[in-house]
Amino acid sequence: MNFWKTFGASLLAFAVTSALVIGAVIFFIFQLLLSFEVETGTVPNQSVLYINLTEDITDAPTASPLGALDATTMTLSEPVTILQTLTAIENASADGRIKGICIYCSGDGFISAANIEELRAALQRFKASGKFVIAYDDTYTQSEYYLATAADEIIINPEGTLDWRGVGFTTLFYKGLMDKLDIEAEIFRPTECKYKSAVEPFFRTNMSPENRLQMEVLANSMWNDIVDDVAASRNLDVDQLKSYAANLEINTPEDALSRGMVDRIAYEDELFDRFGEYGVKRNDYGLYNSIGLRDYITYINISPKRVSVGDKSAIEDMNKPLVAIIYAEGQIMDGNMYADGYVFGSRLAEELRQARLDNKTKAVVVRVNSPGGSALASEVAWREMTLLQQTKPVVISMGDMAASGGYYISAPADYIFADKLTLTGSIGVFGVIYNIEDTLKNKLGLTTDTAATSPSAGDITILRSLTKEQRESIMVGVDRVYSTFTSHVSEGRNLPLEDVLNIAEGRVWSGSNAVEIGLVDDIGGFTEAVAKATELAGISNKYALYEFNAPLTPFEQWLMDMGATATVNIGISRNSTYFEEIHNFLMENPLLLTNGGIQAIVPGEMQLEF
Repeated sequence: MNFWKTFGASLLAFAVTSALVIGAVIFFIFQLLLSFEVETGTVPNQSVLYINLTEDITDAPTASPLGALDATTMTLSEPVTILQTLTAIENASADGRIKGICIYCSGDGFISAANIEELRAALQRFKASGKFVIAYDDTYTQSEYYLATAADEIIINPEGTLDWRGVGFTTLFYKGLMDKLDIEAEIFRPTECKYKSAVEPFFRTNMSPENRLQMEVLANSMWNDIVDDVAASRNLDVDQLKSYAANLEINTPEDALSRGMVDRIAYEDELFDRFGEYGVKRNDYGLYNSIGLRDYITYINISPKRVSVGDKSAIEDMNKPLVAIIYAEGQIMDGNMYADGYVFGSRLAEELRQARLDNKTKAVVVRVNSPGGSALASEVAWREMTLLQQTKPVVISMGDMAASGGYYISAPADYIFADKLTLTGSIGVFGVIYNIEDTLKNKLGLTTDTAATSPSAGDITILRSLTKEQRESIMVGVDRVYSTFTSHVSEGRNLPLEDVLNIAEGRVWSGSNAVEIGLVDDIGGFTEAVAKATELAGISNKYALYEFNAPLTPFEQWLMDMGATATVNIGISRNSTYFEEIHNFLMENPLLLTNGGIQAIVPGEMQLEF
């Protein structure tokens, strides 16, 4: 009898708990589905379009709308792409309802340095329509100020600040931490790749002379381009602008005004008065109409059509000749998966293959924003890029970074555009094998032992040191990949191999310098890349754009494009004294967990200070 009472109570508790969980899940899904309702509306007459960076402006769209789910607020925040942004500004120049643009960087959205450059160029083209661009901010960061210099007038709050100090790069080095944790890194790098600094954080505590040289050259190149652009827009002297930064002379709004870096010191309500002076009429409530960038993009519905890989019917339904937009954004990985922030070599190859085999697709623009990654995955994508280029025009648009493996996959294209602030080149490879045998033994009390047919038998593992034969074998592979990489660049760019070897060595270049040495054809962004692709295909002004999207799983379809993320768990007790340090180090260096193969990647810790 007691058994049945206990069983019944347990069954009832299970049923109640299950009902509550199911109810919560249904409510959660219902709220998500409601959030997918597309906002509808119209653009008011006499409107000012606000560029306020409340949203991220990214290179590529997310794999699905729910990929942008904010778990803290349970809301969706799909990023705006740079292609949408550029198209919106171009549309606004001819839209009679838009009277002008206000740059007011009040939001906390992210935009890369290269995308700021492209947005700035779009604003300058917008001014050619005769409409005004005005900039206002309480506090201008250096990148925001660079964007603001595209405006006819720059206004700053009386108690605001303007940051003007130059460009730098900071690298985080792990050698001291690795010594503390008894982690050993064995580095395999061709002798010629003396600038390939991605591995330096694991065996040095500071920059090598070669790395410092390339970073200083890179920083100076980018700074010169920024200062030249600002000087031209503001009619200021280049040397004076550099002096202001070097001596930190811009400390107050009055400093900026007296040196011609801003036009007016005023409060936000006085900004609104300026709208009227530019000819904008007030609405019936005595206010000025305004519309944000995201809303404007939504209202005028300017996004290119998105097509899932393998969905031929969607392409066939489009009547005009087509230009495919293919994105390679993130670290390059082996495999045929799809996840935001990663480029899987076989997946990219599949997209390139479909564009090649589709008769309606007349040209392809590949937007590359990648630090590189797996050399093998880069080779897989390179092969399809080469086959595609032999069939129809291929134009590369480099974003913030198209280096190492990112350049590897770009080399076969007919034409390569980079922004002046793009990081590119880094033609070089390396291998790195970690050994945590002493970490496990000394910090956690764990040991291993192996029985095998030979000392080198079995997989290479982080649990023991490499043998002499394993080291030699890895080095042969590294040298072979570097030879292949440089040969691909020589062939793709039509450069003598000797010239490629002189500019390779793993060295990173700015977009401007890359043009000078022949790695890039011209300075330009997405707009110029699409124009060049249509020109090469002979379809200018008679085309439609479409973007590739990953096919949805049944679960994603049911939840209207539910995105997915992957996490890695390590079986180390959380009670260990060193758990947090070991765990954080491993999570920040996923190659340690997989040994990663031969890599063509730039340092992930190389942070641009701009």
